[in-house]
Amino acid sequence: MSLLGIDVGTTGCKAVAFNKEGKILSSDYREYPLHSPQPGWAELDGNRVWNDIKACLGKVAAETKNDPITALAVSCQGEAVSPLDENGEILHNALVSFDNRTESYVPQWEERFGRKKVFEVTGQPLAALFTAQKLQWIRDNRPQVLQKAKAILGFEDLVMFRLGMPPTTDYTLAARTLLFDVRKADWCDEFLEFVGIDRAVMPVPKPSGTVVGTIPDKIADEIGLPRGVQVVTGGHDQPCQTLGAGVTEANEASYGIGTVECIAPAFEELLLNDVMLSNNICCYHHTCPGFYIALTYNLTGGSLFRWYRDNFAQDENRRARETGRDVYDILTSEAAQQPTKLLVLPHFTTTGVPHFDTHSRGAILGLTLGTTKAEVTRALLEGLTYEMRMCIDLLYKAGGRVNNLRATGGGAKSPYWLQIKADIMGLPISVPAVSEAGCLGCAILAGSATGVYASIREAARQLARIERTYEPQPENHKIYNDRFVLYKEIYPKLNDLFHRMP
Repeated sequence: MSLLGIDVGTTGCKAVAFNKEGKILSSDYREYPLHSPQPGWAELDGNRVWNDIKACLGKVAAETKNDPITALAVSCQGEAVSPLDENGEILHNALVSFDNRTESYVPQWEERFGRKKVFEVTGQPLAALFTAQKLQWIRDNRPQVLQKAKAILGFEDLVMFRLGMPPTTDYTLAARTLLFDVRKADWCDEFLEFVGIDRAVMPVPKPSGTVVGTIPDKIADEIGLPRGVQVVTGGHDQPCQTLGAGVTEANEASYGIGTVECIAPAFEELLLNDVMLSNNICCYHHTCPGFYIALTYNLTGGSLFRWYRDNFAQDENRRARETGRDVYDILTSEAAQQPTKLLVLPHFTTTGVPHFDTHSRGAILGLTLGTTKAEVTRALLEGLTYEMRMCIDLLYKAGGRVNNLRATGGGAKSPYWLQIKADIMGLPISVPAVSEAGCLGCAILAGSATGVYASIREAARQLARIERTYEPQPENHKIYNDRFVLYKEIYPKLNDLFHRMP
């Protein structure tokens, strides 16, 4: 037997089958296009996404006939939803998180409810990215869509619906709508009414790891799945990834190191105080029962190192092509081996927690004619890590703790960068053996719900095995503590200049 985890991202989807020991048996990935009808707009065609998911499912099922899939769960991006008509047909493309057409609705929420109430009800700082504002835009600009809508489904919900399930979601994905009462674990009627949405069109929210039903034979046969596969609620991508990284204790945290960097600690209680609100840190259900997670992130993560590779690493790129080595391995092997005196503000796209400042810019401070490329390479990675250490410090101020980090994503493959991170954070950073943390989290939920594992926590401890741990080096940590004091002064001192720049 095998367990299937499905991840539906912004640019592609994947399906990964695991045996009950957590070994990957088969996987498939499909990429789909983002549509941008106007500058700043970003949409996904739900039908195209579903077709690619079906292709992934068929391929993985065909490759696991000797270990047939028995249960599955889905993780997905938050915020994006597809309205469906009475026949289950999609009425409008899904507006993804960074679609910017909804900015004008934020002041309406602030005037009607105030930021504090929205935060205390939903666990989310008020912003334009949520489902609620996207539905308001559709209501005002495509009124016929919501008039015909009989269901409004996120991508997890859509996949389950297409697999023959009734409209269902889970608590973690529901929380990303700004329409979900995180304390009551139910839809907020006051917010639904404000948006103009009937509760009847919203999917039924259930805890992650709940059996929804069994895929009908006809649908299973059409896709190529074995008969009798049980469908289980999964979750929003970050809580699923956090579970797959093995975060099942209070004050542990996952550290996603990809295009975006995200630290997601687990807490036993909802942390919804003024410090969290003023610093734009959300807190909502974890996929592991009895816990909540907070999200702190920097929207310029690994993309900064990719920019550096593309523009300043022509020689390293050439050598990578000639030798077959990874270009990032070449860059880091030749980078400075000691903490640098440079300071990099990594706001090269925009910022994340706590500023959310679209006008901020990147900066490299401390350059001299003696500065080497090796130092700049290391300084970029240091700057990205300083920014995330600020997030951890804010969690401490809010009453949270982070005792250790579990790294996932592309950056978790770099021993050089992970040691820098451990030294700057002053925390041990562990790397799980399985790289597909999001899909593994789904497999854990699917297996726990169907009796393969005794509990979600036990399964996560068993499957998210640690491959290596990086401990902070005391001498480097002391140096970085002094540098960090200076780093925290950069944004406040340059902010006014950034806002006056064209």
